Amino acid sequence: MMFIFFFLLLSLGFFVFSSSTTTTTTTTTTTTCHRDHQPPSYPFIGCLVSFYRNRHQLLNWYTDLLSQSPTQTIIVQRLGARRTIVTANPANVEYMLKSNFTNFPKGRPFTEILGDLLGCGIFNVDGELWSMQRKLASHEFSAKSLREFTVKTLQQEVDDRLIPMLEEAAESRRVLDFQDILRRFAFDVVCKVSLGTDPFCLDLSRPLPPLVKAFDAASEISAMRGMAPMFLVWKIKRLLNIGSEKKLKESVNLVHESVMEIIRNKKENNSVNGDEGGDLLSRLLSAGHGEQVARDMAISFIMAGRDTTSAAMTWLFWLLSQNEAVEREIVDEVKQVIDKNNIGRARALDFEALKEMNFLKACLCESMRLYPPVAWDSKHAAAYDVLPDGTPVRKGDRVTYMPYGMGRMETLWGKDRLEFKPDRWLDDVGEEWENRVLKPVSPYMFPVFQAGPRVCLGKEMAFIQMKHVVGSVLRRFEIKPVGGNQPVFVPLLTGHMIGGLKVLVRKRINE
Repeated sequence: MMFIFFFLLLSLGFFVFSSSTTTTTTTTTTTTCHRDHQPPSYPFIGCLVSFYRNRHQLLNWYTDLLSQSPTQTIIVQRLGARRTIVTANPANVEYMLKSNFTNFPKGRPFTEILGDLLGCGIFNVDGELWSMQRKLASHEFSAKSLREFTVKTLQQEVDDRLIPMLEEAAESRRVLDFQDILRRFAFDVVCKVSLGTDPFCLDLSRPLPPLVKAFDAASEISAMRGMAPMFLVWKIKRLLNIGSEKKLKESVNLVHESVMEIIRNKKENNSVNGDEGGDLLSRLLSAGHGEQVARDMAISFIMAGRDTTSAAMTWLFWLLSQNEAVEREIVDEVKQVIDKNNIGRARALDFEALKEMNFLKACLCESMRLYPPVAWDSKHAAAYDVLPDGTPVRKGDRVTYMPYGMGRMETLWGKDRLEFKPDRWLDDVGEEWENRVLKPVSPYMFPVFQAGPRVCLGKEMAFIQMKHVVGSVLRRFEIKPVGGNQPVFVPLLTGHMIGGLKVLVRKRINE
């Protein structure tokens, strides 16, 4: 405890000292920032003071600095953390994720942050262990049977739970937290697909399962480790098993024990009934993989499949509420696809129909450009290197690329970069929906699904899920936020809205 107190006191002391001398340092700080395009720094502590000041708005702080830099790259050095290079330069991103992929693994400093929760899952390992799991996951995700199982699960969850809930909310004029609804929905779907179990999260008459609460707590605390001004603080708390680290340990144990119980029950049922099931966990076990490998992979896929899609859809629904003309175009496209494919009013949108909805996909891309589910991602240099823009990288440096900042760079997206304009993703913006073709955009300019060897295997299935939900909801309902406050984007492991998205649901007239 004395160590923690000392370091907190040190940070606070520099913060107070800097604040008390604002009149003498403001001009110098501003000049330094604009000249060097780096955070204002001091001997020994580096930019710890400015980092501490901006700890609640790191995304916008970094974005401002990156936009001032002629290379869209900055170097951040502060006491208690590794030298960090932050970039919004597509050439650098391609170099890290593809051209010199082997020199930029996640690295132990990163995997240590998520290691308690994710173990040796695919999103938290490098080298041979990653390569083995990648091949395994690639094989499973390419299987037609898993895709069909996923689409069937998705349709059931939409038709049997989500739509009836929204109908009831429309009739009762009950305010819903749509962010919470979409997260519950996504958790149900991903648990059915990954674990073959139904947590019934979308049944609001039931309390949230302990697994969900533990998963939320573990994800949030793990994310806060990565944003801590001084990493040594959380490591000491973990060593002493106090505060947030004690809660993290308890939450991780509950998650691991819950998933292991599901695994053992599934193995027992499969051996008795001979029914292997279509979910990912059953497929892993039937292929002979051990319990811990199956556990870690399943937890990784739950985390990736739950929060990313729900976050993307939450922000899209809010953006559409501010852009009614765009929402109308989505509704028209859904109607035209339904008419073309002879899908009845009560029938679910099928896989082929969803693939035709290019304008809806453009809206999803534009929403994720402005509010990416994963705001930043980091690697660690295995050896000395030089990025394409000339930035030197030392061995062990943390190198972070920033989708949030990249989506706000004028050099990449133009002067209207802060506006929601789905048409920027389309080659032909004609009146006929069938003529709309999506532009090819470099994944290194829009790296929300990563790129290169680590590109997201579930990318296309994520688009199918999001299209299905958004299309199914908007063809029947209008989603109207209550209150006029601008929502606040917060990056934990995935970006979300502080306070949720409170909405009223109305049945759409002339569906």
